[in-house]
Amino acid sequence: MTALYQAHDDVAIITLSNPPVNGLGLATRQAVTDALARANADASIKAIVLTGAGKAFSGGADIKEFGSPKALQEPNLLSVILAVENSAKPVVAAVNGVCMGGGLELALGCHYRIAAPGCNVALPEVKLGLIPGAGGTQRLPRALGVEAALNMIVSGEPVKSELLAMLPGQKLFDKMASSAEALQQDALSLARSVADVRPLPLVRNLPCKHPQGDAYFQFARNMVKGMAKNFPAPVKCVDAVQAATQKKFDQGMAFERELFINLMWTSESRALRHLFMAERAASKIADVPADTPNRALQSIAVIGAGTMGGGIAMNFLNAGIPVKMLEMKQEALDRGVATIRKNYESQVKKGKLKADKYEQRMSLLTTTLSYDDLTHADMVIEAVFEEMGVKEAVFKELDRVMKPGAILASNTSTLDLNKIANFTQRPQDVIGTHFFSPANIMKLLEVVRGEKTAKDVLATVMALAKKIKKTAVVSGVCDGFIGNRMIEQYGRQGGFLLDEGCTPQQVDRAVEKFGFAMGPFRMGDLAGNDIGWAIRKRRYQEKPNMKYSKTADLLCEKGRYGQKTGAGWYDYQAGKRDAIANAEVVQMIEAHRASLGIKPRKISDEEIVQRLVFALVNEGAHLLEEGIAARAGDIDLVYLTGYGFPIHRGGPMNYANEVGLFNVVQAMNRFAQNPLDDAQFWQPAPLLAKLVADGKTF
Repeated sequence: MTALYQAHDDVAIITLSNPPVNGLGLATRQAVTDALARANADASIKAIVLTGAGKAFSGGADIKEFGSPKALQEPNLLSVILAVENSAKPVVAAVNGVCMGGGLELALGCHYRIAAPGCNVALPEVKLGLIPGAGGTQRLPRALGVEAALNMIVSGEPVKSELLAMLPGQKLFDKMASSAEALQQDALSLARSVADVRPLPLVRNLPCKHPQGDAYFQFARNMVKGMAKNFPAPVKCVDAVQAATQKKFDQGMAFERELFINLMWTSESRALRHLFMAERAASKIADVPADTPNRALQSIAVIGAGTMGGGIAMNFLNAGIPVKMLEMKQEALDRGVATIRKNYESQVKKGKLKADKYEQRMSLLTTTLSYDDLTHADMVIEAVFEEMGVKEAVFKELDRVMKPGAILASNTSTLDLNKIANFTQRPQDVIGTHFFSPANIMKLLEVVRGEKTAKDVLATVMALAKKIKKTAVVSGVCDGFIGNRMIEQYGRQGGFLLDEGCTPQQVDRAVEKFGFAMGPFRMGDLAGNDIGWAIRKRRYQEKPNMKYSKTADLLCEKGRYGQKTGAGWYDYQAGKRDAIANAEVVQMIEAHRASLGIKPRKISDEEIVQRLVFALVNEGAHLLEEGIAARAGDIDLVYLTGYGFPIHRGGPMNYANEVGLFNVVQAMNRFAQNPLDDAQFWQPAPLLAKLVADGKTF
């Protein structure tokens, strides 16, 4: 049963029971309306308590029904709330743990509400590109006050129940329970005390006004527009709450519903809902059961105290896990520790971290110059120079000193993890943990599964990623894994565009207008152009027939490696990240173009974006086909959390679905006709061609 019914003398308790967060799926909605009817038909029952099993009242919509016809099937949530409001006997919502989205809308439909302290209350629909669709924008302003309600609806962030209960004039909670444990008893007492009160109070009948009226809403709209950028939902939240102050309740409800349905059809909402589902799917690995036991990880060792090693260490210190950091020289260790201190001190200065927390984190960090001191660590992550010989030396030492069952992880971004694993006598314990720089800030963690990586090692690292607040995506072994293998094709297209007539500024501007955090040339300057140069030199040997623009090599020959040298595709001033156009770079590009006998042509922003993004899509299709990536959503997560792909586009594979895969392939066929491009690359990946032929999407 998804809702349990129990009679406690003269009070019926209806308990939502649909783990993990008592989602309001069709079966639950049906069970609630049936239970309400039963309670109303029983003459011995005087009042009703509605609560949630476990640690939640309700998290709202059941994600298993997300976007499906079931979500609208009767009784839909609006009908359930109407049934609660129309109950002849008072209904008390006993709110525990989590009360979000449709769960809060259901509570607002009850006649009375009592909350446990520490309960997280929110209307988070805006995070899915929507507004609340079951009366949240009409009832919450009446119960909480217009400004507090609008702030909650526009931000989507949870607020603790006890803070809401303290707001002057609030009618959201009639009472606070003395504790979570006492909630049921307190709810029963409240239900009995109001059993004979008539008429039954309804939130819909409360007044809803703002003293500044339209002026306040115009101010709010301007503020939200500035912050919402590419998303329409936050501004629509303002419109809906304003309607609550101007229209009769039923008219306001109809207006909210119209806005909600229109937003459901926007590409932005589809992108956010896709991201929501992709994040949940990424942690599920087909052949690794959810109940796979994890290895105990009480302490971590990190090899390398450079920018990457220090950033990796901070993730574990932040999570309260002791870290031992190893370097070959004391000066390097001292520098690394000083950088970590500086990062934390900057957070303390900005008020983002309390001084005692900073000291607590630093106390978890110890250092060493000897591999023998790592013997007790449960997991070790190497973050040394990206060269196979260096990795070999490190892993042979780790194999010698690490205790049996310790996890040996490599932060390699491109190298063959299977080779690295075979430097040890325990390849089953070796895994890739590719952090993105800066490692203490970037959300993405590519978890690279070697051919011999044990299932419990994979399960343990995925659980650890969650603990250190990373978005973990599993990748198979190939050169560059998911993210860097795809970005190479993106970068190649950037080079061809320069050869054909673009400037770095034009390419970057077009891509940034599309929504990327930065274009390919600014990104190259940030990462270091010498890194791409090293990869290309390797490619020239391994794949002599692969076509590349030589412009980036010419730039590196001039020592223009990017921000770290103050000069790359752009110039940079000390202490600033502003990219300043450089006339000599443009002249270099023009001279190289002339030496190839290429006459420059005008290239549209649309062509720039399509060539760069569809290059990602085609390579992504190859990765799916080869089983390197398990799902298109995994690829999108990598690009949304690690490469600055615009969130409102939902990632390259989702964007391709939105454009239409047929249209993507048509564009690729056009690019293949360009003699200066790589016709072979633009042959659609077999999976992409098949999806088009079958009329399917990623």
